[in-house]
Amino acid sequence: MKAKKAASLMLAGVMAMSLTACGGSSKNSSTDTKDSTAQDSTTKENASESAAADGDQKLVIWTLADDLEDFGNRYMEQTGVAVETTVIAPEEYPTKLQTALLGGETEPDIVVGEPQMLEDFFDQGFFEDLDQFGAQDYADQIVDYVWEVGQDSNGVQRAISYQITPAGIYYRRDIAQTVFGTDDPDEIGKLFADYPTILETAKTLKDKGYRIFASDSEINYFSGDSAWVIDGKLNVAQARQDYMDLCVELYQQDLTAYAAQWATPWYMAMSGPVPLLTAETQWGTDDMNIWDEANFKEATADYETTEVFAYGLPSWGVLTLRDHVGDTSGKWGVCSGPAYGFGGGTFIGISSQSERKELAWDFVKFCTLNEDTAEWWIEFSEGDTVSLKSVLEKHKDDPNETYGGQNLYAFWLKQAEGIDYSKVTRYDKGIGDAWGNAISAIKTGEKTKDQAISDFYDLVESTYPDIEVTR
Repeated sequence: MKAKKAASLMLAGVMAMSLTACGGSSKNSSTDTKDSTAQDSTTKENASESAAADGDQKLVIWTLADDLEDFGNRYMEQTGVAVETTVIAPEEYPTKLQTALLGGETEPDIVVGEPQMLEDFFDQGFFEDLDQFGAQDYADQIVDYVWEVGQDSNGVQRAISYQITPAGIYYRRDIAQTVFGTDDPDEIGKLFADYPTILETAKTLKDKGYRIFASDSEINYFSGDSAWVIDGKLNVAQARQDYMDLCVELYQQDLTAYAAQWATPWYMAMSGPVPLLTAETQWGTDDMNIWDEANFKEATADYETTEVFAYGLPSWGVLTLRDHVGDTSGKWGVCSGPAYGFGGGTFIGISSQSERKELAWDFVKFCTLNEDTAEWWIEFSEGDTVSLKSVLEKHKDDPNETYGGQNLYAFWLKQAEGIDYSKVTRYDKGIGDAWGNAISAIKTGEKTKDQAISDFYDLVESTYPDIEVTR
């Protein structure tokens, strides 16, 4: 059992940065809470030390999110405790953590994980029981689904996140007015109510000279509204097949701008017209590099352009768009998608082998349960959505000028209330990626739908022999 879990954990590390994304691929993690490009180095260290602190008055943090550097520095300023933070690339984090803790290392003290990693981490015994420190006293202070994500299969609290990451549809209000005669979030949400409706919305926009999405990957965050595995059986719900059909139609009917997620044209489309690529040119050509902004703009100077209506992103997309909307600032809105979904989130816990567990618990509370810290983080991050209910409630009526004055904290809190974490399983990443590969094979004409789905079943059976597959 231990060996099987270890193998599963290493596989999770290999897949941590990949996306289902309608069968597409990404050069960047979609789970970051800030806009960032893929890290150039495996790790980077912030070894800031406080002269006033020594011995056990020190914390060592291993993280896959830059945010924890900021939290570590803030904690050091507030307490005088020395904090040493190492940021590790997400695809390498599980293996590095496993190697250290199975090897008996007493550092790091603070460990983290994204939702898809946590079940294996908990089963391996990497995360300390937080209930022994009184964690359950705070259960009603954190958004429900976030609290649930941090529990193991026995309901023991082992991690807490400082943020919520529900998904929404970010749309251009000016285009909405032009094409649909309204920019009201509730009305625009109806245009994304389900996958067949999204396809009709896409056709309407194309008829008017627009494209519904930059890429065909924008609905990925909403595609998990049913569990892949129920009572040990593979579950391919109708919504999964509707999602597949949508992705194929978006691709084959030229309903997007073919702008690969996280590439130059994907970002460009946030601020206005973007060169209209094709299925053949979407990943670049010999003369056009989609990852090099200067090269891309020069190579596509004479291309036909279009404007993109919407993006599907978690709440951290507020930060992504903030940095790229340019002259379209104030012209955006956010509405609900076809299902409740979420993406990413950094969950903080204590290493089971740490020799500084009381101090580590103080740090966990500082990051996740401290109102002053949450207030600081909202201001410091310029808009990240915290998980502490009291602070979310306090800011629920704050207008966001980039989004036409919309009260985004109230919106995200409502979306978070609809997330059912029981639909998330340890198999989601592997099976989801296999389904994405099937979609990619269909949309590009590599395989028929029947063949791609049959191959998908074969792969699930061979990869997960413990899952019953009924075709």
